[in-house]
Amino acid sequence: MNDSRLVRKRVSFYGRVQGVGFRYTASYAARDCGVSGWVRNEYDGSVTMEVQGTEEQIDRVLSQIDSARYIRIDRIETKRIEVDPREKSFKVRY
Repeated sequence: MNDSRLVRKRVSFYGRVQGVGFRYTASYAARDCGVSGWVRNEYDGSVTMEVQGTEEQIDRVLSQIDSARYIRIDRIETKRIEVDPREKSFKVRY
C-alpha cells in the first residue's frame, strides 16, 4: 500500500459497546479490511480503538462495526493521530 495514503485515527465509541462482542467484531472487521491497530474496553464503559489504513478502509471498518448485532453506538469521537509505520497487525488489548 502507498504509505502516503495511510492515516491513523483514535476512535472512542459510546453506547452499548461492552459485553456485546464489540472487540471481537472490531478485530474481525479490521482484519477483513486490511487495517492495523488495536481495540480495548475503557473503565467508563466506552471502547477505544486506534485504526490505521486508508480513509476508505477505516470507513469500511466503522461501517461493519456499526451494523453488527447487539452493538448500539450512541456517539463516536474521532481524532486523527500520527501513523505508526512499525505496526502491521490488529490486536485486542486487555
